[in-house]
Amino acid sequence: MQAIRERALVCQKCPHLVRSRTQVVFGVGSLEAELMFVGEAPGAEEDRQGEPFVGPAGQLLTRMIQAMGFSRETVYIGNILKCRPDTPGAKWGNRPPRPEEMETCKPYLLSQIEIIRPRVLVALGGTAVQGLLGLSTTMGAVRGRWHHLRGIPVMPTFHPSYLLRSEDAADKGFSEKRKTWEDMLKVLERLERPVTAKMRGYFQKPSPGGPNG
Repeated sequence: MQAIRERALVCQKCPHLVRSRTQVVFGVGSLEAELMFVGEAPGAEEDRQGEPFVGPAGQLLTRMIQAMGFSRETVYIGNILKCRPDTPGAKWGNRPPRPEEMETCKPYLLSQIEIIRPRVLVALGGTAVQGLLGLSTTMGAVRGRWHHLRGIPVMPTFHPSYLLRSEDAADKGFSEKRKTWEDMLKVLERLERPVTAKMRGYFQKPSPGGPNG
């Protein structure tokens, strides 16, 4: 893994990304992880710190990982793209990776997966689904259903940044978080990890007239 990391850190294959990046964001976590999360690309904070998922979306992902009974140190977290996509003329914001950028960078991710050999992969968001599985479709059509990459089960689910944006609409935000959590319960069951009644109840709205209604 260190040899792959060293190659990635000096990669020059996408000159426009080389010019705009602060550093390459390779990946973080355990090389013996049974669970691996894959996002799309670093954002501004990730580009600054050199670690994936450390901004607001990363904080939400960390809480989700902890709720599953793991920690950032016991799973592995990476991205399809190792460099932050450039945003010429824009002072803030991010853009999704382009298909050709993902294809150029994908061999690094496949090498990471091959070394770690996680029991389950979680694809965070539609771009990660496209980059990992080659599927260009809506998340509603793929999330919550098992797919496979080189014999490894893949669970697509919503990206944490989408869940944060959905919080502006209270009912929608609650519903989308519940759907994501249901996907994570399926991951835990596939990993044969314990799922408590309390865990199953996360993001469940109390029934009208019930003790919490």
